[in-house]
Amino acid sequence: MLPACRAADEGCTIPHFDVVPNDVTGFMEELWEFQSTFHDCFARSEPRAHCFDSMVGQCSKLERKSIEPMALQVEGGTVRGMQRFISDGGWDDEQMRWNYHQLVADELGEPDGVLMFDETGFVKKGKDSVGVERQYCGTLGKVENCQVGVFAG
Repeated sequence: MLPACRAADEGCTIPHFDVVPNDVTGFMEELWEFQSTFHDCFARSEPRAHCFDSMVGQCSKLERKSIEPMALQVEGGTVRGMQRFISDGGWDDEQMRWNYHQLVADELGEPDGVLMFDETGFVKKGKDSVGVERQYCGTLGKVENCQVGVFAG
């Protein structure tokens, strides 16, 4: 599933992906399995369900992914319930962080491995690249016209 190559004379077009329904078979079951990893972070079943519903809504084809359209999109979703979950919902932050760290360690971990993230600024002239503006550039140690990238290794 590689995107179609862009021609040199084309502008910035959205790459075309040949995704067929068979490519995403089982996605909802995998999403449920992923989300169920965090069930112990919620004291009640309702917030667990709203968490899953909001994830389903974020993965939907909806143009606007605010609470109301997402709640109406999912089967059995309630607007008020999802609004309360987002604004007032309580979960165990420490447990959620620990569960997430375990997922990362299981997926990427090696006994002698290290995962690093680094933010780096690149000096840029003009504004033709995405995200170029006057901002702090670590390479120069001052505010300058630059582009900032975050790298994982």
